[in-house]
Amino acid sequence: MSLKQDIEAQEAKHGQKMIEVKIRFWTNDIAEGKNKIIPKNAWSSGVVRIGPNKAHGITAGRPKPFDSLMDVSSIIEKVLIENNIILHHSKKMKKYFSEE
Repeated sequence: MSLKQDIEAQEAKHGQKMIEVKIRFWTNDIAEGKNKIIPKNAWSSGVVRIGPNKAHGITAGRPKPFDSLMDVSSIIEKVLIENNIILHHSKKMKKYFSEE
């Protein structure tokens, strides 16, 4: 049974067709002085958040922190699961799946 069977297709306005996941890196305390940054410098930690999208029924949730770049993919997965988002493999990914 396909998971998408329970949901009917609907129209989506331009800008509402994609699901957006943002990755933000901390930049605090790299430069000395309050409210100062060093351009193009960031820590290897930060937060992942999903953008709100009315057409998909997604509301902005709390950002999920990550402490290392190695954590990013698992945090993205958690954010998608928490929002009940179902991913379908692309044509290039088909080579990794069996036809069972």
